[in-house]
Amino acid sequence: MSDQSIKKDVREFYNRVGWQRVGDEIYQNARYEDLRPVSRDYIHKCHLRINRHLAPTGEFLLDAGSGPVQYPEYLTYSEGYQARVCMDISIVALREARKRLGEKGRYVVADIVHLPFKAEAFDGIVSLHTIHHVPMEDQLPAYEGLYRVLRPGRKMAIVNGWTEAPLMEWLTPFMKSVARFHNWRLRQVQKQHPEPKVAESVEELPAETEEKKNEPKGTFVQKLTAEWLTENLTGKVPFEILVWRSVSVAFLRSVIYPGWGGRFWLKVIYALEEVFPRWLGRIGQYPLVVVAKPAAEEPAATL
Repeated sequence: MSDQSIKKDVREFYNRVGWQRVGDEIYQNARYEDLRPVSRDYIHKCHLRINRHLAPTGEFLLDAGSGPVQYPEYLTYSEGYQARVCMDISIVALREARKRLGEKGRYVVADIVHLPFKAEAFDGIVSLHTIHHVPMEDQLPAYEGLYRVLRPGRKMAIVNGWTEAPLMEWLTPFMKSVARFHNWRLRQVQKQHPEPKVAESVEELPAETEEKKNEPKGTFVQKLTAEWLTENLTGKVPFEILVWRSVSVAFLRSVIYPGWGGRFWLKVIYALEEVFPRWLGRIGQYPLVVVAKPAAEEPAATL
């Protein structure tokens, strides 16, 4: 596919599917997240990790690929800023973002590879699950473009996913075994109580349902590896790879259940991420790439 056809595909997916509401404040794109109560606290704390790396106050925060700013935690990133510039390729995303931010937002339809902003325009930048929607050859220019518009002495936080994250590859046999056991257990319960029963909460729903067969297909995604990113960013922008979230949605849905100590095990996972952020950032599913732009050197004093 050409760059233009990829952009068109991504734009149409999010305009027609991804940012269409399927419930109260819930978008179709939320199917890529685990919104069950058992995972809620873990997801919440992972979302808030972004705030550690942004200046708490400033004039403009750029949200590159903002979507509709769909989760409450996302709003906290710009609380100390005069305005949040929501930039997205989807006009539907920006209309939804306006409903949340109102006059505090500025709304720009643009492509993350070709930013229409002057250099050093922003006191902070966030980009969540966006750069992986551009071809591999455009991913490095996207990082360089974001770096160009960041003010000296400030940081940006970028979240994407690794292709075949090593940790998830190691855990896949375990995930499949737990999922098979869970499905077997559900069948046993259904045999003992054959009458239909309406689930009392989201937590009671099985991890996988027949509805997935009818879900719309996603759009273009090209993820990468920690090795590729390190090789290509080194010497171009100062960066470090930390963990945003080490486990995938597939892991959460297949392994974490409320009756099996799910909340406890997620507390353990979060604690490990706090202790080993760099290691789990490289082998886990979702890295947090933090780029810090050095402060401009002050001119030498003259006599």
